[in-house]
Amino acid sequence: MKNIEEQLSQYKSVHFNKMNIKTHFIGVPLIIWAVTLLLSLNVYQLNVADISFTYTPAYVFFAVSLIYYFILHVKLAIAMVFYSAINLYLVSFVADHEHALYIALVVFFIGWVFQFVGHYYEKAKPAFIDDLGQFLIAPLFLMAEVYFLLGWEKTLEETITPMAVSKRRKLNNPSHG
Repeated sequence: MKNIEEQLSQYKSVHFNKMNIKTHFIGVPLIIWAVTLLLSLNVYQLNVADISFTYTPAYVFFAVSLIYYFILHVKLAIAMVFYSAINLYLVSFVADHEHALYIALVVFFIGWVFQFVGHYYEKAKPAFIDDLGQFLIAPLFLMAEVYFLLGWEKTLEETITPMAVSKRRKLNNPSHG
């Protein structure tokens, strides 16, 4: 399994352009919200020893994702817990709407428009093209960017940036990598 530095540097290698990063701060949350809504459309009940638990696939997805984030980086994962809770809470207002599926699909599409506009400015393909695992890293990358803007986790930023620059050079000029 790749460590946090490898994951974030891989993602950052195609996310240097400020406009691209700005579009991702809109597109990624929209996509995550839409996927959360899609995963919240079916509700299941688990009965264990006279205790009933109600859950959706979204809860399972976020639980697994958060475990992965904690394995990668505890401080970033703590913030992702709050982000995930807010996301699940906001989805709860729409999940029972009769047109929830269509709302999710429209928001998903709009999120991807922002993503691809950003990559137009970046002049690089999205990270998930070469590694589907980068879908899970996108929100963690944005959280890391927030931390960096706040002056937190400077060592992490100083580690991943040169790694990302090197990876980007290899992407731009594979014959010299």
